[in-house]
Amino acid sequence: MEDKSMDKLSDAYMKIRLERDQLKLAYEADDAVLSEALAVIENQMLDIMNTTNADSISTKGATVIRSVRKRYNPTNWDAVYSMIAKHDAYGLLEKRIHNGNMKDFLEQHPDEYPAGLNVDSRYAVVVRRKSST
Repeated sequence: MEDKSMDKLSDAYMKIRLERDQLKLAYEADDAVLSEALAVIENQMLDIMNTTNADSISTKGATVIRSVRKRYNPTNWDAVYSMIAKHDAYGLLEKRIHNGNMKDFLEQHPDEYPAGLNVDSRYAVVVRRKSST
């Protein structure tokens, strides 16, 4: 029968976590190189498309499409909230709760627990490496 002592389990856990961290670092380094190469090629293709004023170019292996991407980043959230409330445009916001802020709010206002708010509570294990002294 396998020894499942906490010492052995935590040692195995730490070894696996270290190996995963090393794999992740290697992957991220390799991926950064490839991502940079893609960005260089994308910029070259965009230069060609801008020069020729083309929105798409068909090649023997792919279709290259030039498109406009927009992202909206408010610098004045009060103005945005005001506009959303004025037009009842709450669909402009993403529907998710900031877990830490909700936890703090409910601790401070336990009588304000909203209907339909589900809470998923479960135990979790955290393993911390001991500091070598």
